[in-house]
Amino acid sequence: MDSKLSVNGENSNIGITRLWKVITSFREATIVFIIIIISLMLTILSTHFLTRDNLMSIASGLAGDGIIAVGMTIALVSGGFDFSVGSVVALSGVIVGGLYFVGINIWIACIIAILVGMLCGFINGFFIGKVGINPFVATLAVMGIARGVAYVVTEGNSISLFSVPDSFGFIGHGKLFGIPFIVIVFILVALVGDFMMRKSELLRKVLYTGSNEKAAIMSGINTIKVKIWVYILVGTLASITGILVAARFNVATPNLALGVDVSIISISAAVIGGASLSGGQGTIFGTVLGLILLNLINNAIIILNIPVYWQDFVNGTILIAAVTLDCLSRKNVIRS
Repeated sequence: MDSKLSVNGENSNIGITRLWKVITSFREATIVFIIIIISLMLTILSTHFLTRDNLMSIASGLAGDGIIAVGMTIALVSGGFDFSVGSVVALSGVIVGGLYFVGINIWIACIIAILVGMLCGFINGFFIGKVGINPFVATLAVMGIARGVAYVVTEGNSISLFSVPDSFGFIGHGKLFGIPFIVIVFILVALVGDFMMRKSELLRKVLYTGSNEKAAIMSGINTIKVKIWVYILVGTLASITGILVAARFNVATPNLALGVDVSIISISAAVIGGASLSGGQGTIFGTVLGLILLNLINNAIIILNIPVYWQDFVNGTILIAAVTLDCLSRKNVIRS
């Protein structure tokens, strides 16, 4: 009888292991399946879900986070992450609003804001790659510095952008072929990022650095330079997001993207999509799918009249599940 129980237990473990391998091997297909199921359920439960306005609202909502998530995915692949992106978003908007307020051309102000975002990324990359500071500590410090500068410049006040030129307003409110401009920017960034992840020599070096930094160094890769460029890219995308968001809401405020929420959303989307917190793994396509899933769930909470404060609980639960999946996947790889 004991032997039967033992055999049954082993068969059960084998079945679970096989199911686990299927889920982890076809992560992106699994996410697509879940997205379809949730979409079908919401279509049945709410006539509002498939309306053009709601779908455009979902797309516009994920576009800002999505641009940042592309950069965050590359940072995760390199073996790091960036908690400063939210502060860089706010600082970039404040720079654009502040410079325009004192009479500087709005597009020159945008260029300066992007350069500042690149500088923030360089600082992160320098201290992480060259000095060897942990990404958590380095990016948290830059997060505080960037947010502090935004508060000092504005004295804690918001800057109205209602009087900006129509050309600037277009990037926040305009549409091309019926699609919000910010969504088009996100699609282009995602496509370029995905192409670079597959074809770019630099991003192949990022992958090698995240997979095994010591081996990458021995093969002649300058991992310090790689990390610096990775964080410059993240800072650049965060500053572009800050400009687009400021144009969308007609205001630049130091309170924008407060805390690490933007970072957590980006990391969650990337990990759900298959990126590893230990580096060396991840795709832009997977991150986009993860982001769609998160925004779909948050949209469901709204249209089903579930209290909004459940969003944080649900997002946190999904992040824990995704991180657990990542950890168990790595353990299975080590065992095999």
